[in-house]
Amino acid sequence: MSSKVIGKPVPRHDAWAKARGEVSYAEDFSRPGMLFGKVLRSKYPAAQILSIDTSRAEALPGVAAVITARDVPKNETVTKFGQARDVGSGFEGLYRVLADKKVRFMGEGVALVAAESEAVAEQALALIEVEYKPLGGVFDPLEAMKPGAYLVGEGDTNVVTRYQVNKGDMDQGWALADVVLENTYRVPMVDHAYLEPESGLAWIDENGVINIRVCTQVIEHFRTVADVLGLPQNKVRVIGTMLGGGFGGKEDITVETYLALLTRKTGRPVKMTYTREESILAHGKRHPYVMRYKTGANRDGEIVALEVQLVSDAGAHVYLSPWVLMYSAVNATGPYDIPNVRVQCATVLTNNTFTSANRGFGGIQPNFAYESQIDELARMLNLDPLEIRRRNYLTPGGSLATGQVIEGPIPLSELAGRAWKALGDPSPEVNASKKIGRGVAVGMMSYGRMCFLHDTSRSYIRIEMDGSVTIRCGIPDVGGGQASTLCQIVAEELGLPMNRINIYISDTALTPLAGTTTATRQLYMSGNATLKAARELRDRLLARASQIMGVPADNLDLENEQVTDRSSPGRTLTLRQVVAACANDGVELFCEAQFNAPFTEVPDLSDIKGKVFADFTFGAHAVEVAVDQETGQVEILKLIPCFDAGRAINPLSVEGQLEGGAVSINR
Repeated sequence: MSSKVIGKPVPRHDAWAKARGEVSYAEDFSRPGMLFGKVLRSKYPAAQILSIDTSRAEALPGVAAVITARDVPKNETVTKFGQARDVGSGFEGLYRVLADKKVRFMGEGVALVAAESEAVAEQALALIEVEYKPLGGVFDPLEAMKPGAYLVGEGDTNVVTRYQVNKGDMDQGWALADVVLENTYRVPMVDHAYLEPESGLAWIDENGVINIRVCTQVIEHFRTVADVLGLPQNKVRVIGTMLGGGFGGKEDITVETYLALLTRKTGRPVKMTYTREESILAHGKRHPYVMRYKTGANRDGEIVALEVQLVSDAGAHVYLSPWVLMYSAVNATGPYDIPNVRVQCATVLTNNTFTSANRGFGGIQPNFAYESQIDELARMLNLDPLEIRRRNYLTPGGSLATGQVIEGPIPLSELAGRAWKALGDPSPEVNASKKIGRGVAVGMMSYGRMCFLHDTSRSYIRIEMDGSVTIRCGIPDVGGGQASTLCQIVAEELGLPMNRINIYISDTALTPLAGTTTATRQLYMSGNATLKAARELRDRLLARASQIMGVPADNLDLENEQVTDRSSPGRTLTLRQVVAACANDGVELFCEAQFNAPFTEVPDLSDIKGKVFADFTFGAHAVEVAVDQETGQVEILKLIPCFDAGRAINPLSVEGQLEGGAVSINR
């Protein structure tokens, strides 16, 4: 049976509203009597806080509240980042709401203000007197690892955690190598640079619940906010808005806790929006890495040994650094079948701005290193870059260095070949100083969260009496069409047009929790939960229609808001008739379903083995660039992405993701 909606370039359910500027983002919301919140930020990256005097700020007319660390019921707590399972030490980081006694990075929050206007709040910040004692700090992760280095936190080392991956026999691998290539690569800190800065609005309702409307990728942070305030979790509600970009930067807590503290102290609604300068200065970035790669190959270009040392700069707080490092450890070899591997990883605290999730989540940094190594090997051995890759690709049924077997297809040769071919003829050189060159790179990315987190997602569907459908799912939509894909799945299964489906998302009080919009997981997780619920409802409808029509349910289809009999064309029942019959018989016209990802146990971090991720997808980029040899200016002339997306729910969304990723590279 051919698909009616799935796989079709269907306009998203919110496309027209976005095009007309009708969608409300976090900054667009307000409430009567609203106060404005601001954050006082440290002007030093490393310092002791000797004293804080807020008296002048509190006396300023129009100031409703000033908060420092001493006013926070639980200023330090362990964040779970959306998963409930206890995975032990080595992963979770301590979340500090406001700096207390010690400042770890420039821009760290020191105090909060709520006032009648933003201008008054800014004046109040200037009146808060903080006495600092500047300290030396440490800003390079390699220096931070050395004995006697300045300690960023309160522990006896700056090393947060270490991982290893081992495969085969390294001595044997080096003995088989005809050439050995060793290089060290560094990649810098990267900001997300989303169009919408961090923003939110909080208020207390008549039931004493703190409501926080916020642009976030993780509505489950309501639990951490409740923990900080010492409240039951059902007394904090997070309502996610449509996001103007996230890319991982809104995966961590941003303004939620600050808003909850200020609205609880004042009893009034409080709004807070970071300035662009604040967002760049004080919120998480992509991790800088130092990556040492030692690669051994035989004369035919087959890689026989690989030794990798990865050091990531966690910045001043742990946040998601252990999780990002796990991705890097598993991805360190790339999509290549290498018999002898040793990967050693560490993530390290420094006094830089803290680092956390960013698009690609730990897979991007080693990709740069291992693809650079492949190109260097090709030059050393006088091999074509495409050919040397082909000789080393993983093949279907092959396994990573951890031993995880790749269950899906691995069409790397086709992907790289298509991308390379799509470059077409080389562009002509316009002058002698500009040289034109071409390159290709491949990579892989996991989807779904790490299996040992025992990830789950839930979705609820209700059929109304007129045959229209309501979906409720806690899925945050970061602009990638996450909500629309669920509508398409339901439309396909229940035989409805998209305009007969309405969806409510991202509300901890009203929608079933669906987990984080991160790790390329939502279509996999919430899509399957929605599919499960839709198929259950489909079965109920067809079972009742079978009774009415006297035809086996297997002979019936749902399409165009009708039940049709394949064995007798033209014989139909309207969906509304079947719904009415179900309602008369007490058949439940709603279903909430939960999808569980594959379960594994927490791996041994000193030698990671087994299935860490649900599966992987693969891709390639081919590029043509012009380099001005006199100025060093690089101009991208052609950029061709080619990915195995599997079965595309909506090709328009897939194309949009490819184009958006390409633009991110080009900027």
